[in-house]
Amino acid sequence: MSGFREAIIDTDAMTHNIRHIAALVNVDHLIAVVKADGYGHGAVPAARAALAGGADWLATADLREATELRDAGLTAPLLCWLHAPDTDFRLARERNIDVGISSLDQLEQVADAVGNGPAYVHLKLETGLSRNGIDPSDWQATFARAAELEHAGRLSVRGIFSHLSNASDADDLAAAEEFARGVRLAKDTGLRPQLVHLAATAAAIRLPETRFNTVRIGIGLYGLSPFDDASSRDLGLIPAMTLRASVAAVRRVPAGKGVSYSYTYRAPHETSLALVPLGYADGIPRQASNAGRVSIGGELYTVAGRIAMDQFVVAVGDAAVAPGDDVVIFGDAAHGAPSATDWAIAAGTINYEIVTRIGSRVSRVYRSAS
Repeated sequence: MSGFREAIIDTDAMTHNIRHIAALVNVDHLIAVVKADGYGHGAVPAARAALAGGADWLATADLREATELRDAGLTAPLLCWLHAPDTDFRLARERNIDVGISSLDQLEQVADAVGNGPAYVHLKLETGLSRNGIDPSDWQATFARAAELEHAGRLSVRGIFSHLSNASDADDLAAAEEFARGVRLAKDTGLRPQLVHLAATAAAIRLPETRFNTVRIGIGLYGLSPFDDASSRDLGLIPAMTLRASVAAVRRVPAGKGVSYSYTYRAPHETSLALVPLGYADGIPRQASNAGRVSIGGELYTVAGRIAMDQFVVAVGDAAVAPGDDVVIFGDAAHGAPSATDWAIAAGTINYEIVTRIGSRVSRVYRSAS
């Protein structure tokens, strides 16, 4: 293989995933979420792939991420929703970026920053997640003030949105009812949002009642399942990232030999050890020590001992493994590779974290058949 450490990103897979979900949900608008550098896949390539698949909006967490997309030449409608208290919202107006609003004070900040405007905003409602969002006790006042500012030409309420907990279907449906109440109240106040969005990937797929006229697709864009009881393949999704490395060294050790820090693994019999040049500095979770599995030559091998900052070891027995051999840490399970979900289970976390945490020392290599 060409790279010592690399993440192969299949942009066609991301395009397929968006096209597949868009056909399933059948709503007016689909927002592709490319925050956190596209969940580790690269925000700009992920955004382009999503737009090619039919997404008509993009979203990031913060304004810096959003401006990076604009700097890359992306002109699609764009929303960001997490703002520091000292955010300069003039930049959002200058770069044609919609902003999520989570309080009446924040609404005033945006209106003051843009002057004559208009600024384009999406009002974020608190519906049970207990994070940022306009508290229900403030809905009426915020909607009324937004309507005043809209009438004055200082801002335009382009959307109303919230986010679900995924705690249970019952919890999410209750939140959807609360959200629908907020949307009705906003409309009664004279607001006419174009986009009404509550569902992310999980609810978009399984809870049609939460789709309204817009859905936000994050993890599904990257081909990973948000569910414990369904794989990517079950959902018709293709994992876009394959994490690979080259074997750096091979060492033969006798039975009883300790491996890596603290000797949490001792060879039960004479074996060969293959050194993989990836560690927790690259996003490989240390919690998966003695549990995560990789593929070498089409065979699966388990991490032997502690995962270190830059490297980990796998015991390969008597297999003819040599330096330079290809190691697949995770990829598409449909092709026999361990999946990001497998590593998440080994580390006691979720697949979102596994792909998002892959570090900057890992080269991203983008591939497309088109």
